[in-house]
Amino acid sequence: MGVSDKTMFEIYRETDYNRAFHFVFYTDLEEHARDDVISKAASGDTVFSGFIDDAKKEAAREAIAAMVDELNDMHEDDAGISKDEVERRLAEFLVAGGDKG
Repeated sequence: MGVSDKTMFEIYRETDYNRAFHFVFYTDLEEHARDDVISKAASGDTVFSGFIDDAKKEAAREAIAAMVDELNDMHEDDAGISKDEVERRLAEFLVAGGDKG
């Protein structure tokens, strides 16, 4: 699979008082927003990062958004998910191409 056939993404948690979870598809960022989004993600705590198959991108986006919503619905002290669990839930979308988490 070529570089153009996959999308790099990250699930992260803010480190400020909010502690909200978010996700970003890095290769989909618009030029004018790229620096702000990357800066925000870089200042957070990475939950998981990897690459998804572009042929399954929209379904993957829905699955990742649902997982982030689930994390944000958890009590702040209990919120979290293991890398193994993220990998299990996203297995049908993930492709090789980088470190995961």
